[in-house]
Amino acid sequence: MSGTRLALLPSRFLAAAILGLHIAAAGCVRLALPGWSGIALAAVLLVVGLVAARSRALFATPTSPRTLVLGDRVAVELLNGETLTSERQAGHVSRFLVTLPVGKRTLLITRDMLSAPEFRQLRLWALWGRLPRHSVAAEQL
Repeated sequence: MSGTRLALLPSRFLAAAILGLHIAAAGCVRLALPGWSGIALAAVLLVVGLVAARSRALFATPTSPRTLVLGDRVAVELLNGETLTSERQAGHVSRFLVTLPVGKRTLLITRDMLSAPEFRQLRLWALWGRLPRHSVAAEQL
């Protein structure tokens, strides 16, 4: 598939946020449930947080995304070599993150996973369904 290729970088900020929220949840469970059941559930929440941060933010599993290819459709290349493709669907676009529904998955791409110009391209593509052809500012310079 031809289009603009965007290589995704691991996000330590997102990993810290995922892990921090799981630590907070484990602390709440530990306070609410006394005894071994509370300790066990808190430990499970911590393990789930580590696994989620590793796969969703640090891209350390074979099914983690490696590259986005933006064009008429979106293609996501995974670390194991598999490629997922999908039509552009409405997702959430903000200054800090973009969500992209791709098949049965939804990718959360934060601002620190791409360079500033690449993240801007992704935001424009997610909003408009196409990328700008050229930059007026670049032509003026």
